[in-house]
Amino acid sequence: MAWATLRSMKRPLVVFAAAVLLVLAGAAAWWQGGARWRSALYCFEEPGQVWGLAPLPAGATPACPESRTVRAEVRAGQTRIEQYLFADWQPETVLKRLERGGFARLTTRPDDGIQFEAVLTRGRERVLYIAEHRGAGTLVHVGGTPVR
Repeated sequence: MAWATLRSMKRPLVVFAAAVLLVLAGAAAWWQGGARWRSALYCFEEPGQVWGLAPLPAGATPACPESRTVRAEVRAGQTRIEQYLFADWQPETVLKRLERGGFARLTTRPDDGIQFEAVLTRGRERVLYIAEHRGAGTLVHVGGTPVR
């Protein structure tokens, strides 16, 4: 009789343990799914790539804007942006990779001592490219509105 009581108590414990494991697995999957948006490099669709076309150039440090608004716009698919830092003045290093990936220059504004700027197109996609002076270095911004 004691064995039957013990056995009947085990079943609810097994069901409870299975339910807890299921909830924990679901929470882990949810947390992992949002990891990109908590990351400092949330804006990169393909980490280690320039706009998903080519590997990062040597000396480039990827970065994303710290703004909560920009983060929300990227997450919602309203905008796309990538940033790269260089220790020296390299206004066209990332631009050349975009051009090799199929982008063409629509317009170019030469370096005015503050920044170099270009508008690029590829099919219906249009991208604004800005390389701004940061002391002796360069901060490159590549941004656009995703084509749907």
